[in-house]
Amino acid sequence: MSTIEFPSASWKNYALLDSGAGEKLERFGDYVLARPEPRALWDKSLPEEEWSRLVHTRFAPGAGLGRAGKEDSGTWKRRRKMPDRWWIRYETDGAGPAFDLRLGLTAFKHVGVFPEQAPNWEYIYRHTKALVNKARQERAPVPRVLNLFAYTGAASLAAKAAGADVTHLDSLRQVVTWAHENQERSGLDGIRWIVEDAMKFARREARRGNTYQGIILDPPAYGHGPNGERWKLDELLFDMMKTIAAILTPSDNFLILNLYSNGYSALQGETIVKEAFGLQAVPSGLESGELALLDSFGKALPLSIFVRMFRS
Repeated sequence: MSTIEFPSASWKNYALLDSGAGEKLERFGDYVLARPEPRALWDKSLPEEEWSRLVHTRFAPGAGLGRAGKEDSGTWKRRRKMPDRWWIRYETDGAGPAFDLRLGLTAFKHVGVFPEQAPNWEYIYRHTKALVNKARQERAPVPRVLNLFAYTGAASLAAKAAGADVTHLDSLRQVVTWAHENQERSGLDGIRWIVEDAMKFARREARRGNTYQGIILDPPAYGHGPNGERWKLDELLFDMMKTIAAILTPSDNFLILNLYSNGYSALQGETIVKEAFGLQAVPSGLESGELALLDSFGKALPLSIFVRMFRS
């Protein structure tokens, strides 16, 4: 059954203060940012004067359109003093992962973390830890986890913190370098870093017979590999998932598929996974839903859909 999940309220380094009129007002550590958010179709709860009083910097979209056909590039307009780069810690009151994330003001309104992904980090940590503990009991090799389209690596850090052998792949060298900084700051080591096209890498792993016990995918709607390889989600997602089915171990495994693209539903994602893996029935460990943020006025902002599967 489809569910809606939010980051834990005990994560003190992040808060969605308000949302509406196509924007969101967020606190990352000590700094408050205002960014465009096309899904925030309602009115703001705070008056504009209060947004201006609270905000350190506001993202102003440029005139050009990004590859996804949206105004995703622009400039940050500072209102109060703040650094270009700063750190926050992910840690909750529960028995989940703890790691540090370097944030920065990029030209594409992103800052180096997608806070709504926190429930996935908790899932990765919890299920990886279970696999690691089982491997220790059986004196089996350390479970291998593959993170594709891995960005700055929060999911990789969650898996590593749980004790996995982690491979982190992204097509952009600069974000892989960013993820490496996050690993060092978090006091972790041993992640395998790869700059490559995700589809090309997955197909090669399938030909070689290499397998993983955990696979995480967070594919963009559009993208390019380091050598100009073209990625278009609608055209390549199902082929990618069929390849993933070939490199995920048949048991004692987990899978996470996260989709940001408008138009995808949780049920659609679930069907894609079910068909790609040739599942005759929906296994008990298959779940799907939405990841969302809840602002301080109780307005829920849905931002992505997920499909997760765990098989023992």
